[in-house]
Order: sequence, then C-alpha cells, then structure tokens
Amino acid sequence: MYGVVGPLVKDLGDGLARAFGVGEGAARRLARVHSPLTATMFRLRQAALVAASGVIAGVLSLASGVPAALALLLLGGGPTLAFLVVEQRLAHRSEEWQRLTAEELPVMAEQLAMLLNAGYSVGSALGRLAARGRGCVARDLQEVANRVQQGLREADALGEWADRVGVEPVRRLVAVLALHAESADLGRLVSAEARAARRDLQRRTVERIERRAQQVWVPVTVATLVPGAILLAVPFLAALHSFANA
Repeated sequence: MYGVVGPLVKDLGDGLARAFGVGEGAARRLARVHSPLTATMFRLRQAALVAASGVIAGVLSLASGVPAALALLLLGGGPTLAFLVVEQRLAHRSEEWQRLTAEELPVMAEQLAMLLNAGYSVGSALGRLAARGRGCVARDLQEVANRVQQGLREADALGEWADRVGVEPVRRLVAVLALHAESADLGRLVSAEARAARRDLQRRTVERIERRAQQVWVPVTVATLVPGAILLAVPFLAALHSFANA
C-alpha cells in the first residue's frame, strides 16, 4: 500500500508546490537540512495534516451552520493553508541552512587554507574541520567524509555537497579544491576564494540591511499620509458643502 500511495502523494505534493511557486523539490531541501525524512514520508505527513484540517473545517462548518459559501471557503481554505504552512516551514529551514552556510564559509575556507599551507592534504584538512566544527558547514563536511568512506571519490563527494547546498561560494570553493592534483599552491587559491566569499557575504549583508531600512519607512509613510489626507479632506468636504448650500 505504501509503495503505491506514497509515490502518488509525493508527485501530487510536488505538483501543488510548483503551482504555488516553489521551485525546488522536497527531496533536495530535505537532504540540504539533513532531515531523516524522505520526500515520500514528508509528503505523506503533509497530506495527513491537510486531510485533518479538511475534516476539522467540515465539522466546524456543520456545527456552526454557516452559509454554504462560507462553508466552501473553509473547506477549501483550511487544507490549502495547512499545505502552505508545512511547505513554508521546510522552505524556511532550507533558506536558513543556505544563509548560515554562506556566513560560515569564509571562516572555514580560511582555516582550510591554513591547514593546506601547513602540509595537510585536502581530505585530512576537511576531515579535521568536520571533526572540530559545530555549524552547518561542519555538518556538511561530515557527510562528505562519510561518502568518501563509502567509496565515493573525494571530488564527487564535494560535488554532491555543492549541488545539495545550492550556495554559489561553495560551488566556487569546490571547483578550486578540484584543482589539488594540478596546483602546487592550493592553499593560496583557497585563501583567495575565502576572501571572495567574505566580500560576497558583506555585499549580501549590506543589501539585507538596506531592504530592512526601506521596509521601516513603509509604516512611517503610511502613518504620516493617512492623518494628512484626513486633515486635507475635512476642509475640502466643508467647502463642497458650502457650495452645495449656496
């Protein structure tokens, strides 16, 4: 039963997510945040919550005796809201993982460059960072080390990390690390990439601060314009009333 219903629910959930503007599949986002759930398990849980919300909306509609139009709105809106809430929670976890990865990457790359300059190989340096770190990048590097122990080539394991996390500075760093067999000065290249990642982080931070500053002015502008419009409307209406009575 699970083997038949699960894939159908997964495909239906992915289709609905795309209809609501979600570009990435659930499987990739779950893998990014190292969730123990598979995409099928996630969609089945989501479908159960959607069904439960539909039942609750139906019971409330019958118990309260609301008009048919409002009952249809509850029956359609409740399950839709439940679906979107679950989808948004996963999207937020995925975006937060990407943000933290981008913030941690410059420091990790600088430490990696120091280890490489000290004579460590790429594999041993990454393993040391994975063992000593506590953040998102360290967790991803632990997965890279596990994949290498399973027999995957180091370059392929790093490529999987870059594809899974979906952060451009990680892709550039992985591309630099792929040159370890061709470059005798890999530490210098990694150090340069760390500086580039730090510049990207600073640029994104400035952009985020500017967006928040612009958002602050929206309620201030509304709070200023509304009373002003009311004050202007009062004499205008009074003048119209005077002309009407003249």
